[in-house]
Amino acid sequence: MVMGTLRAPPPLHPCTSFLNSPETTPKSCPASFLRQRKTKIGYLALRRSLADGNKNKGGVRSSQDGSSTIQGGKKAEGFLLGAERDAVSGSVVGFHLISPPGDSDVIDSKDKLATDREEVAEVIGGEGKVLTRVTHSIVFVTAEAAPYSKTGGLGDVCGSLPIALAARGHRVMVVSPRYLHGGPSDKKFAGASEVGSPTKIYCFGGEQEVGFFHEFRAGVDWVFVDHPSYHRPGNPYGDKFGAFACEAPLVLPLGGFTYGEKCLFIVNDWHAGLVPVLLAAKYRPYGVYKDSRSILVIHNLAHQGVEPAVTYNNLGLPLEWYGAVEWVFPTWARTHALDTGKAVNVLKGAIVTADRILTVSQGYAWEITTAEGGNGLDELLSSRKSVLNGITNGVDATEWNPSLDEHIPSNYTIHDLSGKVECKIALQKELGLPIRPDCPLIGFIGRLDYQKGIDIILSATPELMEEDVQFVMLGSGERQYEDWMRVTEAHYRDKYRGWVGFDVPISHRITAGCDILLMPSRFEPCGLNQLYAMRYGTVPVVHGTGGLRDTVENFNPYAQEGLGEGTGWTFSPLSRENLLAALKIAIQTYREHKSSWEGIMKRGMEKDCTWDKAAIKYEQVFEWAFIDPPYVI
Repeated sequence: MVMGTLRAPPPLHPCTSFLNSPETTPKSCPASFLRQRKTKIGYLALRRSLADGNKNKGGVRSSQDGSSTIQGGKKAEGFLLGAERDAVSGSVVGFHLISPPGDSDVIDSKDKLATDREEVAEVIGGEGKVLTRVTHSIVFVTAEAAPYSKTGGLGDVCGSLPIALAARGHRVMVVSPRYLHGGPSDKKFAGASEVGSPTKIYCFGGEQEVGFFHEFRAGVDWVFVDHPSYHRPGNPYGDKFGAFACEAPLVLPLGGFTYGEKCLFIVNDWHAGLVPVLLAAKYRPYGVYKDSRSILVIHNLAHQGVEPAVTYNNLGLPLEWYGAVEWVFPTWARTHALDTGKAVNVLKGAIVTADRILTVSQGYAWEITTAEGGNGLDELLSSRKSVLNGITNGVDATEWNPSLDEHIPSNYTIHDLSGKVECKIALQKELGLPIRPDCPLIGFIGRLDYQKGIDIILSATPELMEEDVQFVMLGSGERQYEDWMRVTEAHYRDKYRGWVGFDVPISHRITAGCDILLMPSRFEPCGLNQLYAMRYGTVPVVHGTGGLRDTVENFNPYAQEGLGEGTGWTFSPLSRENLLAALKIAIQTYREHKSSWEGIMKRGMEKDCTWDKAAIKYEQVFEWAFIDPPYVI
């Protein structure tokens, strides 16, 4: 494998251990009211921090980590921040400073919302906590973002994390395609209106004109790139135009002003992988985006955006930047004897040029640096270990909440689990299984493919069906596994159900109604279903890999003086025998040790898996990204 001519820049401040110590994360409070158009305006105490504390004698000195101290024992002068709003849209277009109650002086200000290195103390109505934090202008670039577009976990992340960051005071834009299929799904974009003028981009062998549509929702600017290539049937991955996103922060006057050049790009997977390459190759050499930074988030390294080398001219990159995306397949992977193996790899280019690299769990951050989990990029990723970290994905606490869920027949809480039994009975009725509240009900939700370990489930099912259990599977994928589900259901009518396809409400009802969730994935960058399961008191039994190993704590009945610890069972290595052994222990615990089982359920429900927790860790990585200079050739 040829790694290419460009190398990762030497790190100035390697930081690798912080994310393993959540106790050291900075604490802060939400300030989302700054971007909420319909919120009543209270007032803010505002203090300005300078980049050089020595120039602010007797005032507020800003430290490198964004904290502040009062010099000279004197309290900093405070002012009140009043928002100026557009009369028609209600968007915040500027601010003015006024003295605290009792003073009559008014000071005009052109300060923008959530300006970098600005300390904002929230005092709604004159009351509340006063906590400070550095804020940023953040631009997510993604192929999908729920609820507008979603095929898997990427859509969930990019639909939830931006909202969590906006709630913490950051200015956040999400850029994704405006997919129009000519069907009912087009209504998802009905709330977005066209903004600005079309922008011309030269790539793919010619000049491309793209438009932008915008919707402000949940404190976030949702921007949709409009181009004829997105007006087609199919899923989001028929084409890729991640490069178009680079212009949006410069040209769109959202809320009265653009995001500008000093912004933080968060690029998700290979679909957006050209963004950091374009920043380095086409913008910074001309003084544009010289103060911006980029963070690559790898959700699944198996997909890299590899194309024949001749397609390089379509990417809109200078000829001398070919080495950034150059890729040569090893001899054994070539299609025929005359195949030179030359290709371009978009994700490789992003790994080379991004300022920081994140994965969606700490375990996966390590796995992708190994030959077994690196998919050919392990050497390159190992060379960038000093800027590589993992942050476990969060859960949308509103959508996945058993006390509020509208998709389940009976709501319940950690203090009253009676509703979970009712959900189980209702699920058995819906699936046509015998109504047996005391029979262990096992569930699987996911794609029917090799990654998810479906072949292991297939080989283990005959022996599992000898146990007094019920088993339900929901998913679609490879035809052979869909057919196997149908045949297995016909053979075990009183024990097994296979739902071919995917349905959001039924996934919620299976999560709530099952006792055990099975996830034997060969690799799992993060995994969300085990997080959903634990919130619903459903005990996960998982293969100990990636995010599954990070999030599921193995049950130990002897810990804490016999009270027990752990939230489920992990097994490794992945095999039919190990899967069955873990399931049988879980089944035995369910039947014979009710108090231990209830303890497992409640510990899972108590886990803080929300995006608020993950957002704090993302903020630390933002700070690291701005410590080092941006990538330059």
